[in-house]
Amino acid sequence: MALPWFEIFVASSLLWVLVACTTLLLERRSPTATLAWIFAFIAIPVLSGLYYMVFGPRRLHRRRRRYGLSRAALAHRHAHEQEGPAGTRLTPDAGGLAAVGLRLGQGEPTFASAVQLLDDGEQCMQALEERIVAAKHHVHMEYYIWEPDDVGTHFRDLLVAAAGRGVEVRVLYDAVGSPRANGKFWEPLRAAGGQVLPFNPVKISIAGLNFANFRTHRKIAIVDGLAGFLGGINLHNPATATRSGKDAWRDQHARIDGEPTHRIQRLFLENWLYSRGAIKLGAHNLTKYFPPARIGEGVPVQILASGPDDPNAPMHAFFLAAFSTARERILIETPYLIPDGDRPHRRDPRHREPRQPVVPAELRGRRRVLRQGDHRPDDEALRGGSRRMQALPGEAQEEREAHRDIRVDRAAHFTGALRANKRVRLHHSRE
Repeated sequence: MALPWFEIFVASSLLWVLVACTTLLLERRSPTATLAWIFAFIAIPVLSGLYYMVFGPRRLHRRRRRYGLSRAALAHRHAHEQEGPAGTRLTPDAGGLAAVGLRLGQGEPTFASAVQLLDDGEQCMQALEERIVAAKHHVHMEYYIWEPDDVGTHFRDLLVAAAGRGVEVRVLYDAVGSPRANGKFWEPLRAAGGQVLPFNPVKISIAGLNFANFRTHRKIAIVDGLAGFLGGINLHNPATATRSGKDAWRDQHARIDGEPTHRIQRLFLENWLYSRGAIKLGAHNLTKYFPPARIGEGVPVQILASGPDDPNAPMHAFFLAAFSTARERILIETPYLIPDGDRPHRRDPRHREPRQPVVPAELRGRRRVLRQGDHRPDDEALRGGSRRMQALPGEAQEEREAHRDIRVDRAAHFTGALRANKRVRLHHSRE
């Protein structure tokens, strides 16, 4: 007796569409994206399912559990670390925003003994090189793009020299952002005693797929637990005008000394442990990685982070809180300004500027890629009083980036691997 293959195929397709759509509806996403995926599941059930598995913006519960285990293990190992909150020294507006970060699980602001904004690649590379050369105990670096070009090779060789004099070196690079940084490139560092790991390498195995869209976009470095670097500057030739001339990417970095570096250190170690890296933390060496800092002195700094393991979308929520409380102005400079298109723009008649804009009150920036379609969602905000400035045609190079910088009145200044698009809300990557 022949099996009714056609009926089996139809029933299987209907079951697949029902299960896939139910799963999709249970996830937090915009109505537009949900409807688009549902139509794709119905029209091309097999191909759309495979595409969704590889590229779809899903939160991976197994991956979240791994992050949770990494975070719990790290918290247990340095449970006795003491930090001094900076909340008592903040203005009322800044204190309110800091409280939002605290409720989102980002911790309170702590005091930095010094904060230096590094406004271009040359400043960043020089400051980072000086700290690596002076390192005594460890250098930890996590980068999205680390190319085996002049800049990338130079910093690899600096780490080789540091490892040669007994400094612990740990490097975590993104497997998709740094595809050319292969084993041969890292061989001198590993031979010198340094440890190098790829973050979330893309591969197909019996256990399942490592999905290509879950990346670490961080560009951070920690030296001796005393100096931390974070921002938007990667380690490759386009980051510096010395190597790339007028075509150099424009971006920004910051060096932070003191207590907030402990938070940056923890973020690195969470990803290091998640990537199955080894490190032994205990009472005998905890202060080497988290050295004592001057409590209650300096500049208050709050470190915000996001990732696929955090369902609260902390950066997205924090930005909305900051924008909605602005009284005078909001300045944004970003290479990634792609409004969702599903957020209403509401204008408060008591204020000259929009109170809850998708594109806030005043914008200064250069886009990495300028397309007509990217700007349409913000037309309503522009009619409500917002202003947008973009690069001149001669400056809008496809290869360039721009500073990532947000300022809200005098209460807050954000810098780092910032974007103004859905990736901040949907947790495709760790920022």
